[in-house]
Formats: sequence, structure tokens, C-alpha cells
Amino acid sequence: MFALACVGAGYGIWAYVNPKTGTGGGYTVYARINDASGLASFSRVMVAGIPVGTIESIRLEQGKARIDIKVRPEVALYKDASLAKRSSSLLGEFIIVLGPGSENLERLRDGDQILNVIEPTSTDQILKDLSEIAEQVKQVSKSLAGSVGTDKGEKDIQATLSNLAEVTDQLNKAVTENRESIRRIVVNVEGITSRSGPEVNQILENVRVITSDVRSLVADEDTGVKGSMGSVRDTVDRVNKASADLQGALQHINSISARIDRGEGTVGKLTKDETLINEVNNVVEGVGDLVGGIARTQAVIGLKNEYYFQSGGIKSYVELRLQPREDKYYSIELINDPRGLTTFEQIDVDTTNPNQPPHYREIRTTTSDSLRFSAQFARRLGMFTGRFGIKESTGGVGVDLHALNDRFELRQDLFGFAEQITPRWRVALNYEFIRRLWLVAGVDDIMSRERRDYFVGLQLRFIDYDLKSILPFAPL
Repeated sequence: MFALACVGAGYGIWAYVNPKTGTGGGYTVYARINDASGLASFSRVMVAGIPVGTIESIRLEQGKARIDIKVRPEVALYKDASLAKRSSSLLGEFIIVLGPGSENLERLRDGDQILNVIEPTSTDQILKDLSEIAEQVKQVSKSLAGSVGTDKGEKDIQATLSNLAEVTDQLNKAVTENRESIRRIVVNVEGITSRSGPEVNQILENVRVITSDVRSLVADEDTGVKGSMGSVRDTVDRVNKASADLQGALQHINSISARIDRGEGTVGKLTKDETLINEVNNVVEGVGDLVGGIARTQAVIGLKNEYYFQSGGIKSYVELRLQPREDKYYSIELINDPRGLTTFEQIDVDTTNPNQPPHYREIRTTTSDSLRFSAQFARRLGMFTGRFGIKESTGGVGVDLHALNDRFELRQDLFGFAEQITPRWRVALNYEFIRRLWLVAGVDDIMSRERRDYFVGLQLRFIDYDLKSILPFAPL
């Protein structure tokens, strides 16, 4: 009943915490991209912001990075489906984003390739474009300084303003002359009217009507003499102001360009000081490596319970595995062992008691109900993984064998060298019978006939993305 309860509880926890539940029975597609930095196995695959699968593996093929993707069975991808790499955080973590494609085309099957790959713009390309833009701006500023910022350009602008003033003066003279002519015409017309009688009066009436119409037209169009003079003066004022602003801007541009050429200021140092440029590049590369390493690190949580038949106790494990790459990881464990934690104390005694030796040594063995801990470094080579470090509060080593696409593990640990004469040798078989849920069975303390014991258990092992995002800000 206890074993059934553990299986049910473990499956419920697995279904709640596993972010990739539902990919069982799905299909695998692949794509080749030029840059797979920031991606790692088990990274998320999204469609419209919804997780639809995970990255199964990343390897080099035909000079490019081949990415194998496990997609849920209910998610359909078509022949024109697209794949792109997108950033999911400021720490440099990347995910794969899929575009399903057109539904009227043929569906992709297991093992098919996604041909439409959208390559993201790299930081180097952005810096190159910015460099080209800066060079063009520099050329424009030089051309502007050469054409307007010289003595000849200033003289040309002054000549233009002088011409505008002369034209304005001529317009004033023309208007004055026209006014005098009109006055003489009016006098002549008055003389004619006094002599011509009714016909002249009629003609004058017609002229009056026409003049009234012309005045109305001129008022509507605002093209009178005063309006023209006002427009010319406004134009001259704007040209004067624009010339002053342009001259000031050219002086600032010349000053800035001269400082940059002399290597003054931050920008000047960046363009002239090769040592500073190299240091900035090294700092940028170092920050990129640090952020990229944190983004690639996977935080794997392991929760395991084992039942020991001889002692009748339950041994519990809580494991945190930090895996920056597929071929190595760092493991930290807390263990609650029913055997407790055994410590040894050596006491040298000098005595004057005649019934005892003058000098003797006592070795006291103390077993307490305390937690044990493990801290190991692991490196994988092919099917084998070697481990070294502290195992259950003593020095220890271990070797693991992987098979059946890493769903089967044979784990061996040798530790406890100081607890007894023979070290503690434990062999365990692990099998992932349900995704993220492992069945465990094995033998503990094989070389000791008195302490040898057999055990079975269950382990829940999953990737915690939230814990990974907290790790950079948490003290060790």
C-alpha cells in the first residue's frame, strides 16, 4: 500500500511540475541553423507564445548546427513551416519559435526537415551597420563643413543676403513710382469727366465697378503691395536666422570633429586608443560568456525515496544538479539515511593508574540521526559518466552507465572509507518507465555481509526553469 501511494503521489507531482508533459507519442523534426549559441537540450519550443515541445539534441552536421525538436502530437507543422531563434530574457537565454505554415500543404512527418529557417541579426552585424552609418555621417559633416563652413561659403551667403536687400529696395522704388503715375491718371480723368459729360460719367461708373471688383479680388488673394513687402521681409529674416543657426552648428561640428581626430574625450579615446578598444572588447566578450553560461545552465531537481528491506527504513534524497553542458554537471544532495551519520573520535590517554597502561588510545564511534550531504563533479564520455567528490559526507567516487537513449542507468558508488574496514559499495539500476519518473532498485554495502541491504524506490527528476532564473541572484 505504501509503494502504491508513493507511485500515485510521484506521478501527481510529476504531472504538476513537468513543463513538457504531453510530448509523449509526438514526432521529431529537425532544422539546420548557422548559430546555436544560447540554446541547450530541453530548451522550450514555442508557437504563438505557447510551449509545444522541447529540443532533443544539438549537434554539428554539414558545417551547421542541427537541432532536433520533439513536437507534441496534436501540433501540426506543414511543408512551409518556419523556425527562428528568439531571446527570452535579458540574460541571453534563447528559445525556438515555430511558424506552423499553411494548412493546405502537406504535413511534416517524423524525421522531416524544416527548410524555412529565419536567422536572427547578430550583434556583430548590428555593430557593423552602426559603423557604416557613423562613417556616412562623418562624410556628410565633412562635405557640409567644406561647402558652407569655409570663408567662401560665408561670402556666398552674405552676397545672397545683399542681393535680397537690393531687390527689396527696387521693389520699394517701383511701388513709389507707380503711385505717382496713378495720381496723375486720376487728375487727367477728372479733367476729362468735367468736359465729356454723361458718357464719361458712364465710363467712370464702369471703371469704378471694375476697380471695386479688382480690390475685392486682391483682398481675397492677399497679394497687395504691402503683403508682398511683408513676405519679402519675413523671408529675409528667416534666411538671416537660418544662416546664424547653420554657422553655429558648423562650428560645433568642426569642434567635435577636431576633438575626435585628436583623440580627446570618450569617443576620441575609443577611436584612437587601441589598448582601451581591446579592453572594452575583452569586457564585452567576458560579460557575453558569463551571461551565455548562465543561460545555458540547466537546473535539474531530483526527489528520490528508497525502501530498505533488511533495516525496514526509508532513505530520502533531495538533489540539485547544475548542468552547464550536456557532458558535465555539478551535483548537490541532502540525504536522510535511516542508518544515521557515523563519526569517529580518537582519544589518546596518559594515566598514572597502575591498573591501566600508562598510555592507551580510545576510538569512539558515534552514530547520530543527522542529514548527510553530497557534492560531486561529473563528466560524461560517451555511454559512461564519472563522478568524484563527497558522497554522503565522506569521500567517494562513482561510475554510471547509460543506455536506451538515457532511459536506463546503472549507477555504482564507492564511499564511506572511514566508517568501517571495507568501503561502502552500492549498485543501483534506474529505469525511466514514465517521462521524468524513474524506478530504482539495487544493493547497498555489497562487501559487508552484516550491513548488506536491498532496496527499491522511485525518483522524480525534472528541469526547474524558475530555479534557474533565481540562481544568479542567490548566494552560494
